[in-house]
Amino acid sequence: MTEKNQPPSAPPPVAAPPLPDPAPEHTAAAASAVRAAPPALVGSIASATALRLVRVDANTLLAAVAAVLLKAHIDMVVVCNFAGVAEGVITETVLIHQLAFGNADVFKTRASEVMLRNFSTCHSADALTDVLVMMQARALGFVLVVDERLVPLGVLNVRDGLRALLAAGNYEEKLLRDYVMGVGYQ
Repeated sequence: MTEKNQPPSAPPPVAAPPLPDPAPEHTAAAASAVRAAPPALVGSIASATALRLVRVDANTLLAAVAAVLLKAHIDMVVVCNFAGVAEGVITETVLIHQLAFGNADVFKTRASEVMLRNFSTCHSADALTDVLVMMQARALGFVLVVDERLVPLGVLNVRDGLRALLAAGNYEEKLLRDYVMGVGYQ
């Protein structure tokens, strides 16, 4: 018996065939490829860190340091000795504090008199994630990249480091997605 106002019955849904599970060796290979990807190193963004590096002599007057900071649109200058070894740094904040509290005269005070002698460094071979964690723990916006002799190679800005990690993560995600989808590595 059928009722007149009852809509016609819809055909039963057709279940899509299940997708085959990837072969264990393919799954293991994909996971291994992601795990085997080397960590991003500070040296991987050497061009960006080198652009932020500005050196001054220990005898440079603060007026010149201020001009360099302003002109170069950077946050820190590195004070180096005659051999090019980093002896200290002057940040915008250090400069402003020295001037605001009357501790320095921009036309008489030399960089060596106000520079920070205790400063954080990293090396090109350091893992970028480790350096960024250290920077976060110490509330640093930038850190000096040096070689084994303490010669400056660049200044790592936290924004540049985070951009590099994001780009590396997106690239690894794309590789894994392409592998799983059968596109392969490109």
